[in-house]
Amino acid sequence: MSLIRTSKSAQRLGLGILSTLASSMLIIPATSYAGDVGTDIAQAFKDGKANVSFRYRYENVDQENFSDDANASTLRSRISFQTAAWQDLSLMLELDDIRSVGKQRYNSTRNGNTNLPTVLDPVATDLNVAALKYMGIANTEIVVGRQKISRGNERFVGPVGWRQNEQTFDAASVNYKFNDKLQAYYAYVGQVNRVVGPDKGTPPADFNGNTHLADLSYTFSPAAKLTAYGYFLDFDEAAALSSQTLGLRLAGDIKINDQWAVPYAAEWATQDDYQDNPNSYSADYYLAEAGLRWQKVTVKLSYEVLEGDTVANHQFQTPLATAHAFQGWADQFASTPTGGIEDMFVQVDFPLLGANIKVRYDDYQAETGSVDYGNELGIWATYPIGTNYSVAVKYAAFSADNESSYVDVDKFWLMLSANF
Repeated sequence: MSLIRTSKSAQRLGLGILSTLASSMLIIPATSYAGDVGTDIAQAFKDGKANVSFRYRYENVDQENFSDDANASTLRSRISFQTAAWQDLSLMLELDDIRSVGKQRYNSTRNGNTNLPTVLDPVATDLNVAALKYMGIANTEIVVGRQKISRGNERFVGPVGWRQNEQTFDAASVNYKFNDKLQAYYAYVGQVNRVVGPDKGTPPADFNGNTHLADLSYTFSPAAKLTAYGYFLDFDEAAALSSQTLGLRLAGDIKINDQWAVPYAAEWATQDDYQDNPNSYSADYYLAEAGLRWQKVTVKLSYEVLEGDTVANHQFQTPLATAHAFQGWADQFASTPTGGIEDMFVQVDFPLLGANIKVRYDDYQAETGSVDYGNELGIWATYPIGTNYSVAVKYAAFSADNESSYVDVDKFWLMLSANF
């Protein structure tokens, strides 16, 4: 089985763009090919940059409706390589291998351990990145192939870097800078390679279809950046998640003096059904966020709403988001509840004894109706050791309200990372 599985539409698009790039190279004056082409390409590989990293993680999940805990002990080994530029082209490659250290005492969605809580870190070897980057057009970056896509704060589109196997995209993307302030981005995605892959199963390892991602941002100053975006998701394997989302985000960092600043964000988006989605719905998203930073200490208060109307598949969903970064670290709301969700949370970031500490508290309510889903406390400490190593400890405790359909969940992580 090939490690890269692309839809026919993605293959046709990729071949078309690669043919265009190849044709453009042929019209470069012959003098540019005076040297030995084979030697030049070999030199591009020789001058390339390689990176090797390892990430061991132990994750414990104590979930009320399971008699036994999940204990996931996994090691991710990664090798990345990018060639130096040749005729403004460079090749990017990244290979991941995720292994279980000891017995798989958790449900990865692929190992059959359905009697245990779920930890979305299946054992697999995956070609994470295999793409060509072209920089031959002024102020433009074109990437064709399997790539990571991160837009904005990853609330809607991200690589899900928290999981051992990241989410990647078989896509053609263009990033264009009009000037230092105005920037545009577009990507056509033929296939989304999800964190539960690459082996097929349930939930699906891939989302195939014709997905379009676009945004336009203007940076007025460090105090204000305005972004308009449109995400048109078309999934053959999950038609109920096919949607079109249009939104605006204003965010910045208002500096008071050398020690004090006010970070903030305000965002609105609206979402409707798209393409073959069998449901007809419309739902909105709101975010209001403000904080206060003193030197390296930041306190932030946020209010985030994803609408729902109590009808299944009528709620605002973000299936391509780096969901772990939002609505609590216990991952109870990676999929929006039918009644939508209102999340009021406060987070404090501060240094302590050489470590970086994050503490957050979330309170969850239904957006429609009066259901109290529960609350959550999270603590995260990361301790860097030199420039190549780090240790992280993280804990999240979700306490469900009795009137909700959720259950209590405690999660604990220990993570050791090495990067060379």
